[in-house]
Amino acid sequence: MNKVGIVGSGSWATALAKLLTDNHLAVNWWFRNSRNIALFGKHGHNPHYLINTNFDVSKITFSDSVPFVIENSEIVLIATPSAFVQNALDELPKDIFKNKKILSAVKGILPDKIELLNDYLAREFDFPLNHYFTVLGPCHAEEVAAEKLSYLTFSGIDGEEVQKIAALFHTSYLNTRINKDVLGVQYAAVLKNIYALGAGIAHGLDYGDNFLSVFIANASDEMATFLKKLSLHKNDGLNPNYSSSVYLGDLLVTCYSLYSRNRTFGTMIGKGYSVKVAQLELNMIAEGYNASKCIYNINQHLSAEMPIAKAIYHILWNNFSAKETFAEIENVLH
Repeated sequence: MNKVGIVGSGSWATALAKLLTDNHLAVNWWFRNSRNIALFGKHGHNPHYLINTNFDVSKITFSDSVPFVIENSEIVLIATPSAFVQNALDELPKDIFKNKKILSAVKGILPDKIELLNDYLAREFDFPLNHYFTVLGPCHAEEVAAEKLSYLTFSGIDGEEVQKIAALFHTSYLNTRINKDVLGVQYAAVLKNIYALGAGIAHGLDYGDNFLSVFIANASDEMATFLKKLSLHKNDGLNPNYSSSVYLGDLLVTCYSLYSRNRTFGTMIGKGYSVKVAQLELNMIAEGYNASKCIYNINQHLSAEMPIAKAIYHILWNNFSAKETFAEIENVLH
């Protein structure tokens, strides 16, 4: 197996790179800023994310060139925030991904065309879905970096290739699971960020654990309703278990964990911060913000019953009162 190339340098990319290098695999790793490459090489850790995680830099070939990383890798791991994916890939040659495999760690919808990464790659690079794979939670980068036991789910329509890719990341502290619902798991990752943002709003409004448990249970049901509608629309013939870790587990950890940036962002909204001020205060991307608008627009065609996601969209994008809107949500929960 040739090198894995990593496009992205945030906390999630760093945690995934740790798994690969802990397994003694060599990687090509793209950083936008050459100064950060120099700092990483000198100190042995990412200068901005998971700074207590040390690497054997002899296993890493750094580059500030995306084409270099892709051309010299068999598997390309894309781990940038969804809003920045096109900035990284738009100017690439249209044949650059030929004979490559792409592993997506993107947890959002590309907002420009309201599409998943695989749809963008198919449209712009004629990239086939059978060479496209995803890696999703439930887990946070911070706990992977701390070597706390975690689980990752790898999805793709080619089951044999999924197994091979998953094996690259399996360690004593990271268990892997396999899934064929490559589209559904991506939408589940998008939705859980919206609901985690809503859980944060509830926390900011001073709702307690009792309410939050009911809120998340209803969010899980709402997610399953959307995914079932999507599956029927795509006519994919799949019947996944929506209570498994990549769906329900990822929803739970993102809604409850103090590491969750979406929950943190929502808490600020619940406490009365404006969206703009919350974004400046967080200083990181909360995927649930753009996702709420994207899912709202997608659901205009699917017509799934999604009162929670709809309410969060209106709070974030139409300046609805968080307090008044959650008072209305109280009446639809069951």
